[in-house]
Amino acid sequence: MKTYVAKPGEVDKKWLVIDANGLVVGRLAALIATRLKGKHKSIYTPHVDCGDNVIVVNADKVVFTGKKHEDKTYYHYTGFPGGIKEKSPRMILEGRFPERVVEKAVERMLARGPLQRQLMRNLKVYKGPNHPHAAQNPVAFDVAKLNSKNVRA
Repeated sequence: MKTYVAKPGEVDKKWLVIDANGLVVGRLAALIATRLKGKHKSIYTPHVDCGDNVIVVNADKVVFTGKKHEDKTYYHYTGFPGGIKEKSPRMILEGRFPERVVEKAVERMLARGPLQRQLMRNLKVYKGPNHPHAAQNPVAFDVAKLNSKNVRA
């Protein structure tokens, strides 16, 4: 029996829409990363973009477990000496771009490299309930029903 290797032209990509209202960030990011990479498909090939396109709405309403809302720290470096900056998830979620919490969580669950950058282009995150991808006919994907721990009460 020969090993099947998917080619980029043979992959059937679907569009999924996920409502992130009340979902736990880490569990949501793990499911999104799996869908983006294509590991849920039988034709999965590690070096090919086999995954689906994922749209996340209500990204500003995600939650953290425990004290991570206050104690977790996101760092970035400005490039200047002493230029390390830090923010908590609370500051980011209340700020101008709350969708960055979900984007960073998914980005850090994928292996770095050219394929990661290609997969991240298949992720669309919006802070509100509206998205401009209605023409792609996205299918609703209910993450809350998969496991009771995915939702924080």
